[in-house]
Amino acid sequence: MKIKIFTTGGTFDKIYFDAKSEFQFADTIIGDLLEEANIGFEYDIVELLEKDSLDINDVDRKMIHDAISNVNEDRILITHGTDTMVETAQALLDIRDKTIVLFGAMQPARMRHSDATFNLGVACAAVQLLPAGVHLAMNGQIFDPRKVIKNRAQNRFEHTDS
Repeated sequence: MKIKIFTTGGTFDKIYFDAKSEFQFADTIIGDLLEEANIGFEYDIVELLEKDSLDINDVDRKMIHDAISNVNEDRILITHGTDTMVETAQALLDIRDKTIVLFGAMQPARMRHSDATFNLGVACAAVQLLPAGVHLAMNGQIFDPRKVIKNRAQNRFEHTDS
């Protein structure tokens, strides 16, 4: 099984130099994290965007959609900023016969106290085990993008009925 990994930016790959500076994006750290974890599956990483998710628009979502639709792999991971992850996931719902898992982080992966590595691990397991469809892997849970919200006050994703 080969997993295709698309990166779009978001907090996962951000670097903050100090409290007064703006963030910057660096080359994605996901390959380093997978190597450190000594994973046992084959993967390919494609850097699509380096954007804060608040800056991802419908043109970007179409580009992400097209990129996923045009690859042979049927197991897809997408790093994405948490603020608009749900909107991007919903834009991918019409893709059939692929298991797509979006995940991100509330703190950059390069920070000591980050949820990034944990979310990556959950996403890696999810993409191998879940059926075809679009899923979110955050906060140790798997979410249906049609039934999830980001609770900004609690800094986590939660299931919803609507």
